[in-house]
Amino acid sequence: MSETTADTPIRKAILGSLVGTSLEWYDFFLYGSAAALVFNEVFFPTFDPLTGTLLSFLTFAIGFVARPIGGIVAGHYGDRFGRKKVLLFTVSLMGASTVLIGLIPSYATIGVTAPILLIVVRLAQGFALGGEWAGGALMIAERAPSARRGFLTSFVQVGVPIGTLVSTAVLYLMSGILSRDAFLQWGWRVPFLLSVVVVLIGVYIRRQVGESPAFEKAAPERAPILTLLKTQPVDVLRVVGIRAGADILYYLLVTFLLTYVTTRLGLPRGVGLLAALVGAGMQLFTYPAFAALSDRYGRRKVTVFGAVGAFAWMFAFFPLVDSKNTGLILLAVVGGLFFHSAMYGVQASWICELFDTRHRYSGASLGYQLSGIVGGSLAPTIAVALLRASDSTTLVVVYVCAALALVAGTALLTRETRGGELTGAGSATKVRSAS
Repeated sequence: MSETTADTPIRKAILGSLVGTSLEWYDFFLYGSAAALVFNEVFFPTFDPLTGTLLSFLTFAIGFVARPIGGIVAGHYGDRFGRKKVLLFTVSLMGASTVLIGLIPSYATIGVTAPILLIVVRLAQGFALGGEWAGGALMIAERAPSARRGFLTSFVQVGVPIGTLVSTAVLYLMSGILSRDAFLQWGWRVPFLLSVVVVLIGVYIRRQVGESPAFEKAAPERAPILTLLKTQPVDVLRVVGIRAGADILYYLLVTFLLTYVTTRLGLPRGVGLLAALVGAGMQLFTYPAFAALSDRYGRRKVTVFGAVGAFAWMFAFFPLVDSKNTGLILLAVVGGLFFHSAMYGVQASWICELFDTRHRYSGASLGYQLSGIVGGSLAPTIAVALLRASDSTTLVVVYVCAALALVAGTALLTRETRGGELTGAGSATKVRSAS
């Protein structure tokens, strides 16, 4: 006999969202790491290394193009028929797409068909992720007590460093124990094929979670996305402004760094992967910590702290990395990810609180995924292009700092939602204190 929504404990909703989101981001970040490390040689071997990497990052960006489409579709069905059904679909599609990437023959085997297949499967991967994040966040936020919503909902964000840790660790292990030729021929495929196992775990756990109580109390609309665009279009843009710069910073610190330390500095692949691992391990704790602070001091203040801190840190980042000292490279990445945590850790609760229950899935998905296109999708590509154009990291720093200034400015112009209720219809507009 299935468990009713009222009987579903908050911890089960957290576990379902955390595990499912971890699996989704494992798949997505695995692709980003592989794009930085091997896809230039496997799928674009006729180009020089930097150009091949640029093309690999473009296929990485294509996944972001499909994310808003997936977000719109998932938001529509999630607002009309429930969060749970959509989340089961997204985790299944994501896992299947990732396994297929591991099965695509190389350019040497089937020629130009290989990168074409890669793009097609990458689009499916992006479509799945487009509906994943908002559903996972809503399943927690719409159950959590208002006084602890920031902290509890942040566990959907913790899925990001878990996914990064697992995907990077597997790649790090495979690249460490195999010769370069073996890694390029088949070793990089193993982490992708492992998704067939983890997706089954994700589906099983999510089937145990009941539907969101706030959704069951609200009256579903026939076209939630249209109502959203009529009533809260500015809030969608606010989400983009808050998120885009944080995404740009993250992909510079994690994805672009892998290319920079190997092709520019001539260091082993393991240096960048180790930095990503240590940073992700730290964020397992800093995401919830900053989210808990936002329950006390407000979403806005914590976000602005992160943006301003990251802005200042960017002026130390490349000098530390260019030292070629592994310890200083680790410090550069960990410092940047610390300030990133302040921005990203509070986003799940803040974004959910901005929208009315009847189109909350649509609003959270659309805003979150549009920011992915503006921010994370092209960040590694733009950073590589700026590096090539100027033969210097100065323009890269300017690019990231401009994005961080946008985060701080948008946060200051976005209403504080801490302490509002999310039951039934309506957004969290009644705040305990704006201070």
